[in-house]
Order: sequence, then C-alpha cells, then structure tokens
Amino acid sequence: MVQEKNNMDRPEVQIEQAEKVTVREEVSAIISAIRNNDDTSHDFLLRVVQPGLAGLMDGSVSTLAPIFATAFATHNPFTAFLVGMASATGAGISMAFSEGLSDDGTLTGRGSPVVRGGITGIMTFIGGALHTLPFLASNIQSALILAYVVVAVELVVIAAIRHRYFKTQWLKSMIQVVGSGILVFIAAMIFGNA
Repeated sequence: MVQEKNNMDRPEVQIEQAEKVTVREEVSAIISAIRNNDDTSHDFLLRVVQPGLAGLMDGSVSTLAPIFATAFATHNPFTAFLVGMASATGAGISMAFSEGLSDDGTLTGRGSPVVRGGITGIMTFIGGALHTLPFLASNIQSALILAYVVVAVELVVIAAIRHRYFKTQWLKSMIQVVGSGILVFIAAMIFGNA
C-alpha cells in the first residue's frame, strides 16, 4: 500500500495504459503505415518490426541445428528437408503463441496480441523454411552449399533490419547476428557428427 502511494506521488513511475485495439483496426493501421511509407514510427516498430524481427531471427537461427545435424548424420537431403520443415512449423507455432500470450497490448501499447503473434509466427516459419528448401536437391553436397548461401543471406538481412530500424551499428549487428548463427552451426556439427 505504501509503494502504491509513493508511485502515485511520482508521475514518472505511473504507467499509462493504452486502449485495446481490435485485430481489424490493427491490420488496417499496419496496411496504412506501409502504404504511406510510415514504417519507422514508434508504433510500427513495436507492433510489426520487433515481433517480425524476433520471429525471423528465431526461425533463421534456432532451426539451423536440427536441419544441419540431420544432414550431417544421415547424408540424406530429403530427411533434412522433413526435419527442417517440422522445425520451422513447430518454431512458428511456438513463437506465435509465445508472442501473442506475452501481453494483451493494453499495458505496453504493443497492439493486438493476435496480430503480433501472427507476425512473429509467420516470420519464424519463413526464417526456418528458407534454408530448408535447398534440401529438396537430391545431392547432399549441393543441398548443403545452397543452404549455406541462404543462411548467409538470411543473417545479412537480419543485420540490415536491425541496422535500419533500430540504428544498431552495421558491424556490431553483423557480429552479433552472424556470431549467434556460428554458435548454433557449431552445435549442429557436434551433434551431427557424434
């Protein structure tokens, strides 16, 4: 009770609640922002870019280990493809619920949890599926080389998004994103060659 009274006396501690936004209003606002080239507003960053980037990063990095470990262990590209698609799908569902259930948007002003969860889930799936597609090739070496190229492009795109929208220094962003990818790839090599 004393804590509440102290916070009421300090306006900088009080949190202003945002009004709840419907899914239709949220989607309409996102489309409007994109049409009007207003993709750097604070709301757009919180409601679209941040959940999308979190999903893309998670999908691109977290699925590397199971896909490449399977490819290294089995030398069968189609098995790696199936594991990759299962990983991308599972990660997409998990991240969608994680983001959607993290808050209802009224306290943080981050918008509709359904929209944020949808954005995060779709981007997670895309991030995991892109470097899975090369494993449709029948030759494991060709599939691996194509997948390495796709992963490199994904990581550069993630670093570029962080640089553009969150003003992260380009070199710092590259080191952080590529570094995380390298750590996961090392895990894939360890488990895939065990």
